[in-house]
Amino acid sequence: MSAQDSGLNNIPTYKVKASQSWSHLDLKELWERRELLFFLAWRDIKVRYKQTVIGAGWAIIQPVATMLVFSVFFGGMLKISSNGIPYPVFSYAALVPWTFFANSVGQASNSLVSNGFLLRKVYFPRLILPIADILAGGVDFILAFVVLLVMMMFFGLVPRVEALVVIPALLFILVITALGISLWLSGFNVRYRDIQYIVPFLIQIWMYATPIVYSSNVLTGPLRVLYSLNPMTPVVEGFRWALVGGADLSLSMFLTAGITALILLISGLIYFQRAEGTFADVL
Repeated sequence: MSAQDSGLNNIPTYKVKASQSWSHLDLKELWERRELLFFLAWRDIKVRYKQTVIGAGWAIIQPVATMLVFSVFFGGMLKISSNGIPYPVFSYAALVPWTFFANSVGQASNSLVSNGFLLRKVYFPRLILPIADILAGGVDFILAFVVLLVMMMFFGLVPRVEALVVIPALLFILVITALGISLWLSGFNVRYRDIQYIVPFLIQIWMYATPIVYSSNVLTGPLRVLYSLNPMTPVVEGFRWALVGGADLSLSMFLTAGITALILLISGLIYFQRAEGTFADVL
């Protein structure tokens, strides 16, 4: 054997293999690519309102218009109880977190397909794409939240002191729920494009299964326990309770929703990590 052949045999070989569990999630790599994350989030914000007359005003118009419809039909015509809170504020306080959730899931579930050209050409942590869409939705949330504060001032409502602790905890549950659902849906959407048509129906059904137009006080017995499995239930009710009053925030419902949200996130990460290696090939 020649010296040249011997040198070739000593060249190390590497096998690239997709991670098989969420424990292989490289948070350091995500942090190192944070500039890409913020760039993609900023790109999504600009594209969303590009060549629009109202611009970011659509972030306010959507929940406000929905609040007006709910106030006329559910608060005015059907006389649904709002626990003594003016119905416009009652419904809008729930629509602020819900609109963020619905828009984030709608955008993030399509993040891999809409960025297929990037996935095929360059490597980066695929997890950045759904996270960027959810991060971009934070701008809309802030704008809508400011409108809620203005409405509270108009009706003379003062938030509870506990809001300083409760609101951040609810935002955490809100974000991890949206991310967990988005990881599942975005991965499925790569293989089954039907998902992009299913998501709007899923969100619509989920909205009426969440106490937005009504209070969770109307729920009793087994039905209330079932609703506690919906992580969005304590989020919308918690926002109302902390900011404008309403139904008491049940600690057991809060903990149950938090556990459910974590299960969605962890299971979503496991599935996403296992499917990540095939995204570029399928797209």
